[in-house]
Amino acid sequence: MAETLQITKVINYPIMAVETIDTKDAVREPVAALPAPRGPSSLKALVLVLAVVLIAGGLGFWYWRSNPSTALTTPYQAVLLSNGSAYFGRLEGLGTPYPVLRDVFYVQSVKNSQTNAVSNILVKRGKEWHAPDRMILNANSIVLVEPVNPTSRVSQLISQAKNQ
Repeated sequence: MAETLQITKVINYPIMAVETIDTKDAVREPVAALPAPRGPSSLKALVLVLAVVLIAGGLGFWYWRSNPSTALTTPYQAVLLSNGSAYFGRLEGLGTPYPVLRDVFYVQSVKNSQTNAVSNILVKRGKEWHAPDRMILNANSIVLVEPVNPTSRVSQLISQAKNQ
């Protein structure tokens, strides 16, 4: 018994028309079979792959956090803070939320009252009333960190101050 099916198709051209197609003589093509449902073994494989990816990602993140790419290769660094202050010292913990600056020096401008000439001197921090031995910095306040070249004038002044 052949079944007849009529399909009405609206053709949307400048003028709307309706076309009726008779499927009595149409050839039916076989429908492709659906894939078999996945079993528990493929689910285990998926979970295993996700676990390996998560473990590898966790190890990579741990390695990245424990080995910062910014290696400090000089004995002293210049640290510029967001308030405009500049300090020279040995920076520890760069890349952490609160790096520590030890053996701290800063530049102080001194004006000669007779000649009105301004000269800059390097002052070792720690001679203030509270005698600090280090500066614990908020990493968000650090604008930049630069190496102090061992042959620079700052490095020479630090060496002279340490020898006194």
